[in-house]
Order: sequence, then structure tokens, then C-alpha cells
Amino acid sequence: GTAMRFAALSLFASALSPRATSSFSTPPSLLSRHFSVCCASISRPFFLARPISIMSTNNNKTPSNLMDTTDNVKQALLNCPTIPLRDGTQHPAIGFGTYKVGFIPSSASAAAATTDVIKKVERSAQECVGDALDVGYRFLECAQFYGNEKEVGNAIQASGIPREELFLCSKVWTTTMEQGSDAIRAQVQQTLEDLQTDYLDLYLIHWPVPGKHVQAYQTLLELHSEGKIKGVGVSNYAWEDWLELKEAGVTHAPLVNQIEINPFLFRKNTISKFENEGVVMQSYRSLRDGKAFDHVVLKEIAAAHDKSTAQILGRWCVQHGFVYVPKSVKKERMMENAQVFDFELTPQEMERLDNLTTPEALEAFQQLYRKCVNRDTSKDGTMEGVKMNITID
Repeated sequence: GTAMRFAALSLFASALSPRATSSFSTPPSLLSRHFSVCCASISRPFFLARPISIMSTNNNKTPSNLMDTTDNVKQALLNCPTIPLRDGTQHPAIGFGTYKVGFIPSSASAAAATTDVIKKVERSAQECVGDALDVGYRFLECAQFYGNEKEVGNAIQASGIPREELFLCSKVWTTTMEQGSDAIRAQVQQTLEDLQTDYLDLYLIHWPVPGKHVQAYQTLLELHSEGKIKGVGVSNYAWEDWLELKEAGVTHAPLVNQIEINPFLFRKNTISKFENEGVVMQSYRSLRDGKAFDHVVLKEIAAAHDKSTAQILGRWCVQHGFVYVPKSVKKERMMENAQVFDFELTPQEMERLDNLTTPEALEAFQQLYRKCVNRDTSKDGTMEGVKMNITID
């Protein structure tokens, strides 16, 4: 029955907690795979574990009423489930994204350069990340491109949280990759100094720059062997980009691939291919920048669970087994976004959400990929070296 399945899920989540990882006798990746099979009949509710007493929320309530007690939300985050990476590392199932937090990169988008968007930067990254850490987030998703790593590091330092309790991920930008191995090494060192740490849990290639990303990946593997980077991953990689790495002789597959994942851009084929290679998928734009909160399907499902539409998007993400990386500059929203572990979407609801991606969305993704792989480099605005035929679904 439901109670028995819930008990089994809770037991398994306890086995996957950081405190239990030292006792693994089975490789975590295999354990995860077996668990996924066992749960297939109940829509893979991988993160419906550690039931927390959290008040239900209604999509029509005010932000102040959406929040549960600070303590319960914090405990839910501090004890959040983890996803085992291929090397045995336990990756938190939820993190805090720092893109456009306290700083808007000049080439973030055409809109980001407008006065209206710039006016939205009302709080510093240090303030926002300080709030996120206070709420209970321990996985911070950073990047050279975000331009705020020094302030993120100041927030970490001010928090007094021990380094071993944090999970830090950063990414190297296209311009640095174009400059070569020495520039990449220098940037990693700069990130370490800015974040005030001596190692990174994960370091990723931000975009697969044509003619440059293979060498960049090999440099990251060298840094991994030197202990500066605990794990190497990629971001925005199409399946064909990984094939290019393999054809170049790379045998160490990325631990993660960070791509946009939400019901409105759900590239099932690509995700399946990477997962079959043992690559865990990190989701950015998990909440679609708030642009779909009024979608009728989301609102119907939210009403059925007495949740907000943001929480439905987050729950969909973790229920699929993706790393969920919401972001907000408002503390109450940080708390709201974290409340995704105390309920389960039905198989029918998951199916409805799974089918919201349109052909137009896939085509828009392909155009964005073609534009961004050369972004900010000397070949910006050209299609030089760009893969024109990639797996887009």
C-alpha cells in the first residue's frame, strides 16, 4: 500500500544521506539505478523522503502566508535528499542559483542591458546568498560569468558555516576557454580565492565552445587530479558535444550536465542519453524565471495540492531525479521554493507536465544553442564551428 511504499522510500533516502555514504558496499550509481527501477510504478518519487511537518500552501495566498516556519524549512533543506554521482559523491537534490543575483552580466541577454532590468538589482549578492544560507541552502551554483563570486565568498565567510557542510559548483566562461589552458587554470584559482575555499565540489564547462571545449575539459581533468576540483562536469552540452569529447579520447565522462529543464523545455531524448551514460542532470531555469506561473495546467495541479505553481515546478523536477536549482533575491521566495519534499505528484499530473514542451520551444532552444556556443568569443555572432545538427529533443 501507499504507507509501505512511503516507508521504503524514507528508508532508502536515509541510506542516501551524507551520514550514511561511508557504509556503502554497492556503488551509489548502481544503487540509484536499482531504486529507480523499484519505484517505476509510482512515478519515481525519489525525493518523497524525510517527511517534514510543513504547512500546505495555496497558490492564491499572499507570500507571507505561503511560508512555513523558518525552522521547519531550514531542517528540510539541511536534511534534503542527495543524488549519488558516478564517483560516489552525494550531490544535494536542491541548490541556490546565483545567476543575476546582485549583478547582471553585460551580455546576459538583450533585455538584461536595459535600464528596467538593471533597476531590479536592489540587493547585493552577499545579502542574497547570506539569506539563502540562513534559510538552509547548502549547495551554491556559481560561475565566472555571473560576476559575483567574490560577494558569494563574503557571504559564505560571514555565515560561519563549515566548508565541509557546503557544496560549491562553478563554471568557466567562453572567453577564458578561448584563451587556453593557462587562462583556465588562472580562472579556477581566482574562483577559489573569491569563494574563499581551497577546492570546488564541481567545476563545469559553461558552454561547449567550438574548437576549444575539448582542450578545456582536458584541463579540468588535470585540475581534478591535482585536487583543486573534486568533480568535473559540463553545462549546455548537446549529446553531440559529449560524442566529440569521446572521439577525442576522453574516457572520464562528466559527472553532471547542467541544462535548462522544466516542463516547457523537457528534452526527454537528450536527458535519457546522458542519464544512460551515468551523467546526473542539473536543472537551471527550473522555475522558468517565473514566466509560466499562470499557466492553466500548473494552476490546476497547484490547487489540487494546495501548493504554489513554483512548488509544482520544483516538485516535478525533483520527482524526475534532476538536481533542482531555483533562485530568488527574496528570502520568502527562497523558503517557498524549498518546500517540495512533503508531497507527491500523481503519475497523471507528471504526464500532463511532461507534455507541455512544444516543437516551437525545441526550435527556440536550437537557435539559442547556436547563438551561445560562440558567445563573447572572437567568433561571437558567427556560426563558425557551430554544430548545426544536434539532438534537440
